[in-house]
Amino acid sequence: MIEFDGEQARVEHTQPGGGKADHPWWPPLGEGLRPRQPVVVIAGGFGSGKSELALNLCMGLQAGGERVRLVDLDIVKPFFRSRQARGFLAAAGIGLVAPEGELFHSDLPIVLPEIRSLLRQPDGVVVIDVGGDTAGSRVLSSLGDAFVSGGYELLVVLNTSRPFTRDVRGLVEMVRGIAAAGGLVPTGLVANTHLLGETRLELVLEGLGAVRETGALLGIPVRMLACSEKLARRLQPQAVGCPVLELRRVLREERLGGEWPLADGED
Repeated sequence: MIEFDGEQARVEHTQPGGGKADHPWWPPLGEGLRPRQPVVVIAGGFGSGKSELALNLCMGLQAGGERVRLVDLDIVKPFFRSRQARGFLAAAGIGLVAPEGELFHSDLPIVLPEIRSLLRQPDGVVVIDVGGDTAGSRVLSSLGDAFVSGGYELLVVLNTSRPFTRDVRGLVEMVRGIAAAGGLVPTGLVANTHLLGETRLELVLEGLGAVRETGALLGIPVRMLACSEKLARRLQPQAVGCPVLELRRVLREERLGGEWPLADGED
């Protein structure tokens, strides 16, 4: 359990085999899930689950021995924001780059000097959580000079349960809009169709099919399927055709409070 007292976080989390850890235990990323470049940009529409996915990638990388930094470039204030989990990240030893003080909750397009330095000299893996839809992706265009040619991945997270991405046409428009707004070339798609605690396996697989069709039309590979641990255990990896990222829920709406990470199946 992680209890917050101001800026401090106390962690008591049981590791496999018993005993207490001084940081949240997390499994390393599975085969095919590790980044192919030192900078990984995570973008997507509102409600796609991109921030949750970014946090899970960071935790899996850290568990595998990587030095990890998470950059929160989400300037469009949603219900969930990766910077909300700063205590959790600190307990895990993951650096968070985000505005501080009274600017912590700001919706301004604040690009810290440290971000450009990290992009030019990553020193480990840098995961960037970008705001929703094309509006949030525009901040990437201001960093274009800092991205080394070919030195980044842009993963677009797609959830077919959201209003504007329910079909292939909407998915294609979303991917193209994010690419045009950010000035970066998408290198992979992430199928992350969900309805939070109401998600069923059939819905996940239907979403994966639509994302595959989108990727075929755009010439972009499907890098991974993301779903809860409970649903992932029911999947046959050979039948899925891409790596599966088992998600643990870390974020909650600030007003709900609660522990990190949520047990699988909780609302």
